[in-house]
Amino acid sequence: MQTRRRALGTTLGATLGVAAAVTAAGATAPGASAAPGRPPKDRPVLGPARGDDIHVMTFNIRLDRGDATQPGQPDHWGDRAPLVTRLLATERPTLLGVQEATYGQLDEVERGVGRSHRMLGFGREGGSGGEYSAIFYDAERFTALEWDQYWLSDTPDVIGSATWGNSVTRIVTWARLADRRTGRELVHLNTHFDHESENARVRSAEVLRDQVAALDVPALLTGDFNAPAGDSAPYAVLTGDGTTTDTWGTAQKRLTPAWGTFPNYAAPVEGERRIDWVLATDGVRVRRAAINATTYDTRRGEDRWPSDHTPVQALVRLS
Repeated sequence: MQTRRRALGTTLGATLGVAAAVTAAGATAPGASAAPGRPPKDRPVLGPARGDDIHVMTFNIRLDRGDATQPGQPDHWGDRAPLVTRLLATERPTLLGVQEATYGQLDEVERGVGRSHRMLGFGREGGSGGEYSAIFYDAERFTALEWDQYWLSDTPDVIGSATWGNSVTRIVTWARLADRRTGRELVHLNTHFDHESENARVRSAEVLRDQVAALDVPALLTGDFNAPAGDSAPYAVLTGDGTTTDTWGTAQKRLTPAWGTFPNYAAPVEGERRIDWVLATDGVRVRRAAINATTYDTRRGEDRWPSDHTPVQALVRLS
């Protein structure tokens, strides 16, 4: 079926009124954690999904700052690019939501997830301009029925709009997907909330909550929310009334400690803020959850981080 990018209609509800619409054995009790420790290099934390499971990942890959960084610096994209590709090639998520990706970085992401994946989304300034909050999906597993992108503002169909106190443009990319394996449908939404304006974050959360609440199929919401899970107004808006739940809290088993997800090129600290989340609605059973703190050796004998954020992963199944 040909992918359609179209106006939001009855499928995603008229509340917005804009264009937007390892198999794992031995599960433990919900919320149980695995033994702490960082993963060995090139050994997946979660790995490719099997059977009816779906591996979903959110990953802020950190934008390419170009000449503002130099080789050898932690933030230099030329050094980080192969690490992003390597991590994705090891984990092989079925569904991936990225944040901060610029046009020139997309090839490395595509190379990592593999040839079977397709990308949906465009830059937040329109076309290839600005950062992407793109969705990558395994086209051998899913058919994209429709997708769109909108701006988190009072004028969500206006490219580049920002009206809630944020100086940086913020977007949502969504896709309605049909699972070839099970015949079920789901909606994947991916976003990046503002880093400065609390009003913008809360208003953004309200828009997403209303959109998700109007759906007639299960949904997965990935993003860098720039707000701590469990202790922020945006988190309360999205999860407080049960519209979505945090997969980290509902997973049958956690494979890693509860590291903070913005270590900023340092070793992650358990108990620090989780600002990157994978949220789910009713109809999604969460089997595994993980925060990926993989680093890679360099020729200088140093550990290097793919990004200043750690990817967050969940193994789910539609129930």
